[in-house]
Amino acid sequence: MRIEADTDVCIGAGQCVLTDPTVFDQHDDGIVMLITKHPEGGAAHRAREAVELCPSGALSLIEEPGDS
Repeated sequence: MRIEADTDVCIGAGQCVLTDPTVFDQHDDGIVMLITKHPEGGAAHRAREAVELCPSGALSLIEEPGDS
């Protein structure tokens, strides 16, 4: 699984960072910044949750070959 963030769509709500600060951070202007694009284990579960919670739809999940 890979996470992608559309910084042009991000509104800086910060829900992703609150959901998993090991995967997501914010630039000084509040726009999402990915710490990792390939979270594993519990971080992968929380990243999925963050994608669902994102109010602007700026986050997306890309399933990759071999993902369980």
